[in-house]
Amino acid sequence: HWHWNYLTTYPSGNGGGLLNAIEGTLLIVALVVVVAGTIGIGGGVYLAEYVREDRGQLLRRASEVLAGIPSIVLGYVGFVALVGPGPFHWGYSMYAGVIVLSVLVVPYITKTTEVALRSVPTAYREGAEALGMREGYALRKFVLRPALPGVATGLIIAVAIAVGETAPLLYTAGYNSKSPTFALHNSPAGYLTYNVFTDYNQPFASSHDRAYAAAFLLVVLVLVLIVIARVIVMTTQRHSPDRPQRMGRAPR
Repeated sequence: HWHWNYLTTYPSGNGGGLLNAIEGTLLIVALVVVVAGTIGIGGGVYLAEYVREDRGQLLRRASEVLAGIPSIVLGYVGFVALVGPGPFHWGYSMYAGVIVLSVLVVPYITKTTEVALRSVPTAYREGAEALGMREGYALRKFVLRPALPGVATGLIIAVAIAVGETAPLLYTAGYNSKSPTFALHNSPAGYLTYNVFTDYNQPFASSHDRAYAAAFLLVVLVLVLIVIARVIVMTTQRHSPDRPQRMGRAPR
């Protein structure tokens, strides 16, 4: 039941395409990468390189608790704080959805970043310090670079988790059958998981077909994100000294 006009037309009644949902999903994903990526990677660097051990344990436990909160609970908190009776009164807004999804995936990005940084040999840091390099320069050049595959993989997998969420966006982003706008207040946006959730429950064959198409596009999007992660890993580890052993080949 796939038709290419799903990619180029807006929904119309019980039929039409998914252009609004595709635009909204891609825009939400891009904003989550910026917001959650900045906070999560910064938090991972802080926990791995700068924080005291006692305070670090407290922050790690707090992050684990946050990661265990159901997404629908975070969506309801976002509704109360950002959309409805809370202090902001944004109404249904794409930015409210981005904030809730960012809170949802930040613990995963923080954890993978910290683990990737801690896997970098201590000798790298000691060598940079022995050469008199500034701490920030050594961190960028000799610690973050080897850890980049793990950081990028964690970021992309976390974004893939966000792509498949429905409940937080139902509470915060609402739904709009047109292209998303960048207004802060009362600017709902379409997204693919809404069509999967809603269209399948309609008593119309055209709605069912659109739900199947939205589900198919979500799977394709997640696969693309995973391929991007693998390409980043292969590219950044191309000149790694232990790459032949990891690839099953003996060094020359």
